[in-house]
Amino acid sequence: MKLITSVGALAVAILIAAPAQSQQDKLEPVVDQASSINESARQSQLTIDQISDDMQERLQQYKRIMKEIDGLNVYTAQIEQQIGSQESEKQDISNSIDQVSYVERQITPLMLRMIDSLESFVELDVPFLQTERSERLQHLNDLMERANVDVSEKFRRVMEAYQIEADYGRNIEAYTAEHEINGQQQDVTYLRIGRVALIYKTRDGQHLGLWDQEERSWQELDSKHLPAVEEAIRIARKQLAPDLLMMPLFANKSSSSTHNSAGQ
Repeated sequence: MKLITSVGALAVAILIAAPAQSQQDKLEPVVDQASSINESARQSQLTIDQISDDMQERLQQYKRIMKEIDGLNVYTAQIEQQIGSQESEKQDISNSIDQVSYVERQITPLMLRMIDSLESFVELDVPFLQTERSERLQHLNDLMERANVDVSEKFRRVMEAYQIEADYGRNIEAYTAEHEINGQQQDVTYLRIGRVALIYKTRDGQHLGLWDQEERSWQELDSKHLPAVEEAIRIARKQLAPDLLMMPLFANKSSSSTHNSAGQ
């Protein structure tokens, strides 16, 4: 009786297990397909995420490029303004070059006339530093003939010579040179007080002379003027401080030499 019961239970279990196994066999393809779908969805999401990241990166790159383009537009506008300004400057320079050519044609004759006038002035002026002044004028004439010297440099040298001549009238100077006395050349000290007075003194002080500009000749001076002349020479050589000097001067053509004040 017990054996029959066991066999019956086994049969029932087999009958129950058979449908369950059959159902599991049917579900496995569905589960596998669902897993495949999930994996495909995951891959698709990764692709979407990658595309989104690429789009964000391209968007940022686009924004950077647009900023660079804006900067380049501003820079281009500035360059265009500079180019316009340079073109205007080029035109001004071109006009100036044309004007310079005209000025050069006019200024060269002017400088030649200035040198001629300066030569005449030196010739008629008080005869001091004659060698130095003559050499300066000769150098100017030589300079004007040189083609390798700019007109501006020539003009500067002419104006410099005029300035030197102008300065002679505002200073006092003592220098040594030769002077003819009684038919003999002697070393003398010249004293120049501006263009007001030109005096010479021999080394031994035995001879003094004063240039008479109106007569254009030298006039002998009395030896009583020697102390004043020597003091003036020391002042001119900066051996004494400037002081009031009593020097002989020619007042005019009709008058003789007279004592007047001269100083520095």
